[in-house]
Order: sequence, then structure tokens, then C-alpha cells
Amino acid sequence: MRFSSIGDVLLTTPLLRAIRQRHPESSITVLTKPAQIPLLSHNPHITRVLAAHPERSLPQLAAELRASRYTDLLDLHDSFRSRLLRALVPGNWTSYPKHRVARSVLIHTKKNWYRSWRPVAERYFAAAQHLDVLPDGGPPEFFLGAEARREIDQWLAITGLAQARPMIAVAPGAAHATKRWPVQHWQALIDHIVELGRDVVVVGGAADQPLATALTLKGNGRVISAAGQFGLQGTGALIQRSTALVSGDTGVMHMATGVGTPVVALFGPTVKQFGFFPYSTASRIIELDLACRPCSSKGGPRCPLGHHRCLGDIGPDTVLAALCGSWS
Repeated sequence: MRFSSIGDVLLTTPLLRAIRQRHPESSITVLTKPAQIPLLSHNPHITRVLAAHPERSLPQLAAELRASRYTDLLDLHDSFRSRLLRALVPGNWTSYPKHRVARSVLIHTKKNWYRSWRPVAERYFAAAQHLDVLPDGGPPEFFLGAEARREIDQWLAITGLAQARPMIAVAPGAAHATKRWPVQHWQALIDHIVELGRDVVVVGGAADQPLATALTLKGNGRVISAAGQFGLQGTGALIQRSTALVSGDTGVMHMATGVGTPVVALFGPTVKQFGFFPYSTASRIIELDLACRPCSSKGGPRCPLGHHRCLGDIGPDTVLAALCGSWS
């Protein structure tokens, strides 16, 4: 059980892979929100993806789970809602440590109470200790369907992107303002990428469309926005066709690791102790060692100190150097 969000759901896939390899005859169901189903719909390690539709009551959902008589139930969300569901579905429930106290202490006092740093993808394995599985060190997996691949092939042929030149994907959006790199930095980076002979596709959701469109105005057809045009499968296929992705701490970053595309990730208000750095060796992390970090676990509407140096002080040249290293 993992209801949301994009990155959190994709980070369950190393555990799903390990369970399938250790117990090849098992039947594995994942319960998630309907919006996240495309992240798992083509995953061969999963037997069934079950949607937790918001219009269905918890008792209705619980009745369906009880009828399936699962031998092992893993709560990888550990929220108030998931605990209510656990109470309604008796069984062998296990969960994993979210380190809420250590996270809060680090945010508010800057003192590190984490005993050891492990990425969330590996923390999930604590819920499956009784299943005799261990991380294999491999990245998350985002399996794509043939329809999504065809959709992107057709779109790229129409736009002319990635036909004669390599293509770089950039994801300038984020749900919270403090996770967003300044717009002028994005524009400068994109200009440099084009000068180096690459095309640029701007990816994101519908909410990112105005920003994405603004970043294409100087592109002369070499910079095109795909924000809001495709679902998760299509966006994943577009990122897979890219040489690399530049992103903040967002779900798109984990989509890239899931399809095998190198990532340059910019981290500001959040830190590695929270466990959400890209779970892949094909990634480069850019962050600044500032006394005010971290200030939040998920970002916020404004910098608490008013300067937003954690991302503002990361210059386009620094990101470009990391990006060039990823495609070399």
C-alpha cells in the first residue's frame, strides 16, 4: 500500500522487484491512488494494481481487501488513512521507519539524529524483512507501454526535436516555490544547451505550462514545451528519449531514474537524510552547504529567511558543467 506521490510510488519498485525474484510464484497487488496507476501499469513484477478511488469509502475498500485474503500486507505509506485501513483489515501488517522525529529535529534545530542514512527505496525493505529480501542496488523501474512510445515518437517527428540533435529534458516546475530554481537560471541554462548543439524539451504538468511556454520563446524551434500535454506514461517515454534530465526535487526526477535517463538534480530546502535523492548511480546532485538547510521536508511557499540562497546561489554554469559530465 502506497497511495502517492510519483516519487514515493516509483521508489517502491526495487522492493517489488526483489519480492518477485525471491518469490516468483507469488501474487503481488499494489494499492495506490488512480493518478499513480500509470507508474505501475506495465510493471511485470506486479500481478494487479488496485485503485484507491476517492469516492469509495474505507469500509468498502477494506471489504475488498479482506475478501482477497492476503498473506502479507505491507503499509509503505504509514499515514492516518493507511492506519485506519489496517484497522479494518486484520492481517499480517508491517511497515517501515519514517524517522519523523529525526526529520523534525533536523529541520528545526539542524542537529542530525539520523543513525544512518538510507534512501527511502531501501527503508521500504524494513516492511518486508520476513520475506527474506534485500536491495539489489538497482534503480527504480518505470516500465513504459508501446502506446506511450508511439505517441512520443509521433510528437517528436512533428516537432522536429531529437531528430538531428540530441535532446535534453528540463523540469522547471515544482509543487512548492522553495523547490524551484529561479526562472532566469533556467533560461540561461537552456540558452547554453542550445548553443552546445542540443535540443531542449520542457516537461511538467498542466500547472507548469505558463512557465514552460515562457522558456521556449527564445528557442527558435529548438526549445519546445511538452508540459501538460502527456500523461505519466507519455512523459516517461519522452524523458527516456532524452540524453539527460535537469530537475529539482520532484517526481519527474524519479521518473528519469526509472527509465534509465541520467539526472542532474538540484536540491535546496531538502537534504539527503530525508531519503529522496535520486536512487541511481546515473545521477549528479547539486546542493549548497548552508547552515539554514534543511528548512522543510517538502518545500514551502517562501524561503523562511527571505533569501532562497539554497537554489538561487546555484549558478547555470555549475549546472551546465554537471550536465555536460552526464552526457560525456
